[in-house]
Amino acid sequence: MKQNRKQYSPDFKARVAMEALKGEEPIAELAIRFEVHPTQITKWKRELVAGAANIFGADPNKKIKDEKGLINQLYQQIGQLKVEKDCSANGFVRTRPVPTSLCSRVAQYDLQRA
Repeated sequence: MKQNRKQYSPDFKARVAMEALKGEEPIAELAIRFEVHPTQITKWKRELVAGAANIFGADPNKKIKDEKGLINQLYQQIGQLKVEKDCSANGFVRTRPVPTSLCSRVAQYDLQRA
């Protein structure tokens, strides 16, 4: 018969990790008191220490901003490729690169149309 794993709430994990950080009791005693494996307590403690920088100043939205910038850049490249495809389908062959300003305007136009 399959046993389900225990899932602990974030509040419980934080409380146990804070007790471990205090260092008043050995981890083995904390494991007995909270009925958790000592390795798990050590892992939660490590995660708490690693994530503490986010509380006091790291920008949690930085990843989102980076992803939005990447998405915009990819849309720009898609627009440029569409223009190149349309031009080659009409028999127009480029001998020199399209100016960057033109590519960005075409990409913005494609974004507005989509």
